[in-house]
Amino acid sequence: MKKDSAAQATLRTFAAGAGCGFLAGAFAVAVIVWHFGNVIGAPGAAGTVEPRPRSAVERWVDGVDDAGDGVIEASKGRPEVATTGTVVRPAPSPEPAIGPPPAEVLEKRDLVVPVEGVDPDKLVRSFADARDGRKHEALDILAPRNTPVKAVEGGRIARLFSSKAGGITIYQFDPSEQFCYYYAHLERYAEGLAEGNAVRKGQVIGYVGTSGNAPKDTPHLHFAIFQLTAAKRWWEGTPLDPYDVLH
Repeated sequence: MKKDSAAQATLRTFAAGAGCGFLAGAFAVAVIVWHFGNVIGAPGAAGTVEPRPRSAVERWVDGVDDAGDGVIEASKGRPEVATTGTVVRPAPSPEPAIGPPPAEVLEKRDLVVPVEGVDPDKLVRSFADARDGRKHEALDILAPRNTPVKAVEGGRIARLFSSKAGGITIYQFDPSEQFCYYYAHLERYAEGLAEGNAVRKGQVIGYVGTSGNAPKDTPHLHFAIFQLTAAKRWWEGTPLDPYDVLH
């Protein structure tokens, strides 16, 4: 067998050492990766992707009815949404687009008072009043039971809804579907009224009553207006004071 030269022996020795060093280095890297992989993947560790804390708005949207009956009226004149023990309240609406104030837009349309025979000068502001620990955000119009309730302008019946607080209610969109009109505590609907119906300004759509949580000896219409969001959901929007529009 031919002996290696001195140079070949040196190169062979260096290669062997380098190979061992490479294997040792690779092993060390593997151990480090395994270690940090376990740490990062450990529950509650710094690198864990955990659910972020829910915001106050999200907790409010998923809130549970304190009464435990699964039904509660949402604020801003919107409806109850009943589920099994949980109440979904509409989230606060985004800021409306820049432009003329919504009340000014509606004032130019010359809306009619929604209760037949009521003089607009006799209306009493009640938007900021407290109702069951929350802001009223609507206008109460007192009238004898079964007084006709009229559509304040033309539009479309978006929803007929019965609820624990509002009783027999109507949600009507305006012709542009920028606004929703909410009529609550009705005694009954006008005959033949149905969701999707087109209605004209002044058309009778219901009758004053005391359904829902209205005092049984005080028939009145709870009337609210809200500016719809881009999603145009019948329960969601920014409330406006009807007094400023009708008075």
